[in-house]
Amino acid sequence: MGGNVLKNRIKVQRAIKDWTQEELAHRVGVTRKTINTIENGVYIPSTYLAMKIAKAFGTTVEDVFQFAEDTVNEGK
Repeated sequence: MGGNVLKNRIKVQRAIKDWTQEELAHRVGVTRKTINTIENGVYIPSTYLAMKIAKAFGTTVEDVFQFAEDTVNEGK
């Protein structure tokens, strides 16, 4: 059985606000590369950073980050 992975809607939320990764990074006090790695699922942000990102978008953490079933690793 697969485990859970953390998915995010940062790219969608940025599109709604018409923000670049650089603009979001500036608003939450990190580098553009940090936003890129979170957005691409390479890095899982701390709770503090996840909350700052959600606050920047004016939404909840749950609207930006969700658990999803990891079907890639099923059966391994």
